[in-house]
Amino acid sequence: MRALGGRDVRRNRAPVDWYLEGSTPEAVSDLRHEIVDYLRRHAAPESDLAGAQLAISELLSNVVRHAPGPAWANLDWSGERAVLAVHDLGRGFEPTTELPDDLLQAGGGRGLFIVSNVAGWMAVAAKRAGGSRVMIELPVTRVAERDFDPPRQHAEALPAREEAAPDGTFGKESFLRALVVQLAQAVEANEGPDAAAAAVAQVGADVGGRMEEEFRRVEGITGELSPMQMADLYVRLKAAIDGDFYVIEADEERIVLGNRACPFGDVVRRAPGLCRMTSSVFGGIAARNSGGASVVLEERIALGDPECRVVVWLRGAHAGEFRSAHDYGAV
Repeated sequence: MRALGGRDVRRNRAPVDWYLEGSTPEAVSDLRHEIVDYLRRHAAPESDLAGAQLAISELLSNVVRHAPGPAWANLDWSGERAVLAVHDLGRGFEPTTELPDDLLQAGGGRGLFIVSNVAGWMAVAAKRAGGSRVMIELPVTRVAERDFDPPRQHAEALPAREEAAPDGTFGKESFLRALVVQLAQAVEANEGPDAAAAAVAQVGADVGGRMEEEFRRVEGITGELSPMQMADLYVRLKAAIDGDFYVIEADEERIVLGNRACPFGDVVRRAPGLCRMTSSVFGGIAARNSGGASVVLEERIALGDPECRVVVWLRGAHAGEFRSAHDYGAV
């Protein structure tokens, strides 16, 4: 469990269970924000989040007034609407059957009246060992989720059998490689090759940008990277993930690299779309440092070539010139 915001709100491992070690106003405020944020992330557009927030605020405020000790909150979304339950070990209270004369006065059941008018239903019970339990149905429905029950792929599924350990398990590297390759295959099969290429390209752009930042920090480089510095970065980042890239040439017009080993291993032949990762990483770095770039994957291990050959054209001078190129604009 963890303390929320440095205070004494602790959340259990279950994603929607919370424990308040001490029901202070600050802790309750933090808990209210966390519950409302959770609802907001998962609620359907037609949900009454404002009403839910009001109900939650009133319910938790009662905890501060009536139960200064520990308390628990549970959010159950197994039904159509979310149900919030709050348990405390306080002195308890008598449910009020009428509104108080002064609606602004604290206590007197005003909070529960407000909650009952917002909630779908409300149940209040005294706990046998002392304290109270209040349950309310919040006016919040969850976004409908599609069911996915695809048939298992048996033929050539990853991880490969030869990667298994003697105890029948697979290591992290085998698992992550299988995860990436199988995801790429699944996206391509269900959404088409363009969708798979776009997803891989986005990942490559994000990862490549982070790698460039670290390279600059370590080398103390500011301003544009030179073609040779870019080539050095390409080789380093690929070597770190078991690629075997090497520089063939690097000048102001282009950078040419060869590669003897794909980081994904031989399984890349099952998902050639993963080559877009290399294109996106290299192209993004080149575009940021030379005003635009075009990447041509002239040879690819994924397509049966003995090695890869990658040409990165700089300065954006060849955009649209090569039919098989991936163009990257200046950033």
